Amino acid sequence: MTDDIPTREPDQIDGVLLPEQQHEVYGHEAARATIMSRLQGGTLPNAVLMHGPQGIGKATLAFKLARDIFVATGDENAHRVDEQVMAGSHPNLFVLRRQPKDGKGFYTVIRVDDIRQLVEDLRKTRGRAGHRVAIIDSIDDCNASSANALLKILEEPPAETIFLLVSHRPGSLLPTIKSRCHSLAMRPLADADVRAVLERSPGAEHAQLEAAVGLAHGRPRKGFEAMLVSGDGTLAALRGWLAGPERFPSGAHLALADAIAAGSDTAEAAFARELIVEWLANEAKSAALQGPAGRIRLASATELWDKAQALFDETDTLNLDMRQTLTVIFDAIKRHLSETLPLSEPS
Repeated sequence: MTDDIPTREPDQIDGVLLPEQQHEVYGHEAARATIMSRLQGGTLPNAVLMHGPQGIGKATLAFKLARDIFVATGDENAHRVDEQVMAGSHPNLFVLRRQPKDGKGFYTVIRVDDIRQLVEDLRKTRGRAGHRVAIIDSIDDCNASSANALLKILEEPPAETIFLLVSHRPGSLLPTIKSRCHSLAMRPLADADVRAVLERSPGAEHAQLEAAVGLAHGRPRKGFEAMLVSGDGTLAALRGWLAGPERFPSGAHLALADAIAAGSDTAEAAFARELIVEWLANEAKSAALQGPAGRIRLASATELWDKAQALFDETDTLNLDMRQTLTVIFDAIKRHLSETLPLSEPS
């Protein structure tokens, strides 16, 4: 990590500011306005479940809301509050993430002991005038024991304390936890907002930036990851192949499968998989828009989608050979196109 960015998250991206260090929040205007309206009206909920796809800025908004709450209810100005939140030293702010181990790395879950420590800290006399804010980033990391421990304090929350729960997978949470929270659904950002976030990365070239925006699909985190991936390697080759598989020799997709599988645990491989899934979705959508004329193409595209998803899931679950999986999917794509695309008209 760079010297000015402390290690506080298990999945930090090198050189990218932490959510608490972000001065600006791009997008999510409606979500912020909802909470600010409740704050100004004196009806601030005890707990807010901020849910949506991973990497869209939910935690960044949570820290911004914490700043807003401290300024509105406390006795310090915005500049002073901002300094303390960035440093992780505001006495009324409690942040719970997966904790670092004594040795190297982080725990895989938020443990019940972590929740108990939070509860103990919240029972102490507050360190500053105004509301307290507890950010759980993310509640998805709680195991069964810690989730039940958290539920107890949500059922009997301390006075003038608001819990901001960040979730990427709200469907997996305890229904009793969700019932105790004000639900705040958040969506991926517009490309312009993603671009504004990524532009703060020093040294980014225009072409690299635009490629990252295209890969991000409204998720700034994905954009930052994309900027770490070379734009003229495997991903570019895959885009070219997907643009017209029928134009390539029969062995081209085998080389692609080799290249992607060789880095199966890298960001580049993850983006390659997203590009394939995106192509499958777009193919089904295009077929559906054809109406009755596209019925056969749609049926084939739907079958292809189901097959690819099943293969990816099986490969992940059983740790199978990704090269073989990709080869089968690429073969299926070529077969689908050869059977459903109309023959070219003679020139």
